[in-house]
Formats: sequence, C-alpha cells, structure tokens
Amino acid sequence: MARRRLAGGLAAGAALALVAALSACSSGGSSAGATDDTTAAAPTADDPSTTAATATPTTGAPASAAAAAGSRYYVSLGDSYAAGYQPGKGSTTDGFAYQLVDEAGAQQHPLELANFACSGATTTSLLNDVGCSSVALGPGAAPYDSQTQIEAAEAFLQAHPGQVDLITVSIGGNDVTKCAAQPDPVPCVTGAVSEVSTNLTTIVQRLRAAAGPDVLIVGTTYPDVLLGSWVSGNPSDQQLATLSVTAFKSLINPTLQKAYESVGGQLVDVTAATGAYGPMTDTTTVDPYGIIPVPVAEVCDLTYYCAQHDIHPNPDGYKVIADLVLQAYLASPQAG
Repeated sequence: MARRRLAGGLAAGAALALVAALSACSSGGSSAGATDDTTAAAPTADDPSTTAATATPTTGAPASAAAAAGSRYYVSLGDSYAAGYQPGKGSTTDGFAYQLVDEAGAQQHPLELANFACSGATTTSLLNDVGCSSVALGPGAAPYDSQTQIEAAEAFLQAHPGQVDLITVSIGGNDVTKCAAQPDPVPCVTGAVSEVSTNLTTIVQRLRAAAGPDVLIVGTTYPDVLLGSWVSGNPSDQQLATLSVTAFKSLINPTLQKAYESVGGQLVDVTAATGAYGPMTDTTTVDPYGIIPVPVAEVCDLTYYCAQHDIHPNPDGYKVIADLVLQAYLASPQAG
C-alpha cells in the first residue's frame, strides 16, 4: 500500500509540474512582482481590441438605480481568470466576474463590481506585491498603486460595512509555475501546494475579518485544461491528460476547499462542471481532432487550450464559472 500511495503522489506531482509549465507559457498579463511569457505581447492602450475590451462594464443595474436602492457590492480578487483575460484581447468583460454581475442583475439582484484581480497573480503576490499594471487589471477596475491586492480589497470592505454581499477569489493556478524549470519538479510542486494552503488560508482569514461574519466568500477552482493535451495523439500527452484529473481531484481542489471552508466559505468545483471527472472511455467525434474522450471535448469547447494552447476559458467557459458562483449566491442569505 505504501508503494502504491507513493506512486500516486509522484504521478500527481508530475502532472502538477506540467500544469506549471503550461501556465508559465500561457498566463495572461502580470502582477507588479510577477512575470510571464505574454507580458511583452500584452495589448497596449493603442490596440483597438484593448480599448474595446476595457470599456466600463455593465453592472446589472444603472448606477443611479443602484444608488437609490442602496448599493450592494460584489468584491472580486485573484488572477487572470478573475480579470477576464482572453488571448489576443487582454482583460475582457467576458470574464466570469462581469458575466456574474449581469446575470445577478437579470435575477433582480443588482450588484456593483469592485474587481481587484490582477493577471499573473499568485497567492504570494496577492499578499505581498504592491500595485498591478494597468494591462493586468480587469476592465473598469480602479488601480491600487500603493497597496497590495489584499490591502486594496480590505480597504474597500472596511469602507463599505454591511454593503458587500459577495466575495469571490480565483487564485492558486499560477503558484506552481516556478516548478516548471526544476530538474526534479515533484518536491517543488509539493512545496508550492503547501504554500498555496498557507497563503490562501491567510487571505481568506483577512477577508473574513474585514468583511464580517455574514458575507458570502466563494472560491473558484479551474478547468483541467491539460485534458486538452490528448488531442496531440501522443501517448505521453494522453497519459498526462489522464494524470491531470487525479492531480485536480485529489490534490489541488481539496487544498483550496479546505482553506475556504476554514472561514465558512465554499469552493465551487469548476473542474467538475467543465466535465473533467467524466469517464475517458466515453467518446465523441470533434472536428478537427476526430474521436476523443468526452471530457477532452468539453475542455476543447470551453477553453482555448486545444486550439491555441492557452489556458484561459472562452466566453462560454467563463459563463460556467459565473453560473456556479451565481447559484451559490442566490442560495445564500445575502441574496434574500
């Protein structure tokens, strides 16, 4: 039994290390203290696609109506998923935080978004790095040049007592990128996951202290984009795709869930909702890949990974996350 547990741990570690390698190549934007391969190619203010993407988002209700009724706020923290990054566009209002506000407004629960997310963020940078570059912020987000991301969120929560209904956190996916270049990535990944656990627990404890005992805190995990490796047809890639599911199900998501539950929050399982846990023996035909497992087809359909090797969701993928968070919010006392 001990031998089998060790093998499983190594497999999960290897899969996580490869998650790290892919994240390092595909992570969008950059926090003040983090770097990644797409920063140099990030759209500038002169890029028409950026100008369109960063227009002030709708909030589900006109500002005057929200003010008249007493504004209710949604606070978002995290990485490029929370900032709404899409390849070739930068941060967009297709991101889950923006779709969530629109969906909540349509359900007669208008929320104003305060988005502190920063593309490229890790649990460490969220706690320690001051500021976020303008191209890494979400659309319409206010800069916080003299504060860390957690400090900016805390200041907002303290300035709006009793007015915040929802906090979401999307973080942890970039923390293992440092392991990609390691000759033996397994111990590096093990340490990174431990660091995520420690840092995320601190993050949610600080959010709970600033927000009070009743505000709903929801963490989001990630689609298993490595399932998309299957479409290469390479047996080693297909083994990786299979191992990656174990890594998410047995290591990454339980670590995140434990941290959120420690302060009475909850984790929504985006990995499950995007089809990762389905049997790989169920197949379907998808052009141009041919016959592939249904879980692989799901990740190809909801993210840019299969087509572009980019780890981010497309608008439909972001909608899956928005829908999960909205369900949690509507079931909470905060939504009435």
